Amino acid sequence: MAQCCSPKPAATTFLRHPPNSPRISTLFTLPAIPSSSTKFPSISLLSPCSRRRSFPVAAATAAVDSPPEISDHEDGKRHLLEVKDLTAVIAESQQKILNGVNLTVYEGEVHAIMGKNGSGKSTFAKVLVGHPDYEVTGGTVTFKGQSLLEMEPEERSLAGMFLSFQSPIEIPGVSNADFLNMAYNARQRKLGLPELGPIEFFSHVYSKLDLVNMKMDFLNRNVNEGFSGGERKRNEILQLAVLGADLAILDEIDSGLDVDALQDVAKAVNALLTPKNSVLMITHYQRLLEYIRPTYIHVMENGRIVKTGDISLALVLEKEGYKAISTA
Repeated sequence: MAQCCSPKPAATTFLRHPPNSPRISTLFTLPAIPSSSTKFPSISLLSPCSRRRSFPVAAATAAVDSPPEISDHEDGKRHLLEVKDLTAVIAESQQKILNGVNLTVYEGEVHAIMGKNGSGKSTFAKVLVGHPDYEVTGGTVTFKGQSLLEMEPEERSLAGMFLSFQSPIEIPGVSNADFLNMAYNARQRKLGLPELGPIEFFSHVYSKLDLVNMKMDFLNRNVNEGFSGGERKRNEILQLAVLGADLAILDEIDSGLDVDALQDVAKAVNALLTPKNSVLMITHYQRLLEYIRPTYIHVMENGRIVKTGDISLALVLEKEGYKAISTA
């Protein structure tokens, strides 16, 4: 999920695939772009200096750096996200899908949510960002000390929450550079910080390209249009790197990635971790946890978290499956 801006307030947009295609709903904040808006210049036209520069791309490495060890919650450490007894239903059918989720994420932590298909993992992520397909029926959610459920989706995004979807969609007619520049400036305005014009923004985004092992020409391409699965996932992490979210929710960021792409994505996520931000990642496989080491692992079943542990819990799941901890 990314934020964007224009002279008018941002509007939240939910795109759905045609009825005959698999139903995937995607949220992002993207206002209408006026026809008179200034487009981000082509990379080749930025400046004579930029044309002469050499732009190295980091090569994939076999070893992926892990974030520093996080100690127990010392005095003064704030929680970013606190979820208490969260319940939710599918808006259209009123089918109950979340059955009392409890979760607390402190600054500097990495949390992984695992569970069988249909256990409520992706639904939980979408409810946190305010997806309209779901209706909250009970419980509370606070983000950075404020009630998250009282915020509109675009407000949650601008407040520092980021969601990377399983299947990022294409946005025809909008270049990556324009999209990222608008999203970055929307966040800057929210924080009361200076906005960047296209040329200045390029200097900011340039270093982020190396982080996710992407080439410059990705900036001139339309968002995800013609991208491979791996390129789409890298592009999601590029958005995260540019926006500098406080809480990154990564929904199966490892799906469809080969080993090299997974290592690049994991290395970028680890590089973005600081003592002040956190990651909540959803995955089916232990493989991702070998590259992004979680502080805690939570197992979800029937719309609630039924087990919490450290990395050893993933080893149990890998060996024995979810029957080892099932409450059924």
